[in-house]
Amino acid sequence: MAEKAEEQIQRKPPEEPPGEEGLPAWMATFADMVTLLLCFFVLLLSFAEQSEQKYRDALGSIKGAFGVKEVRAVSEDMAMFSTSETAKKMAANISHDERLLLGVIMRIKSLLDDEDAKIREGTGVTADRDGVIFSARSSAMFNPGSAELSPGAYRILDKVIKVLKDYKLNLVVRGHTDDRPISTAKFPSNWELSAARAAVALDYIINKGGIEINRAKAVGYADTRPEVPNDSEANRLKNQRVEFYLHMPQRDAW
Repeated sequence: MAEKAEEQIQRKPPEEPPGEEGLPAWMATFADMVTLLLCFFVLLLSFAEQSEQKYRDALGSIKGAFGVKEVRAVSEDMAMFSTSETAKKMAANISHDERLLLGVIMRIKSLLDDEDAKIREGTGVTADRDGVIFSARSSAMFNPGSAELSPGAYRILDKVIKVLKDYKLNLVVRGHTDDRPISTAKFPSNWELSAARAAVALDYIINKGGIEINRAKAVGYADTRPEVPNDSEANRLKNQRVEFYLHMPQRDAW
């Protein structure tokens, strides 16, 4: 009995058969499935209609969701021309929306050409892919530290009204200041001053021009969006401005 017990103790366990070489069988099946899915999505993409505008909209939404500030490029070609012949050449190679904005720029420039140099001083017209920005210095529209319209302001605002009547565009009136602080009983800071100026200008446009209120809004940016660095008296004067952003109705803007 002792010999049998000793034999059982010394007996080696049977060796396991060697495993198969290469990847497991399930992995090959999984790889085939992933490859087929990839081919399927590539096929769907080939049938899809590609839209650059939708891509830009989606990209802008993603940037906004992650808190990335979008800087829109200004179209120098659209903003810097002076002859109708140049406009005709440009119109032949641009889209319908760009052609519309080009017409707005021409209209603003023609209205400004009818004014004297004092009114034109400090004004400017630029454009981006959604609209046209017509800017005027605050000194031409308001007294220092005030939100009351000066006599020259009405001539500028009347031009904005004419453009809004000619084109079905929406309007954002933007108030800007320089970086010098203000503290009065009526305007405790530049925020109140810039917002009040934008609101007063918009109120005149809506009431005098009969513009639908759902086409326009006003916003004050104080000194958060300077046009040039606030490092000189001349630059601070440029940053004290009111912008009239005429944009496509289908695009929300501030």
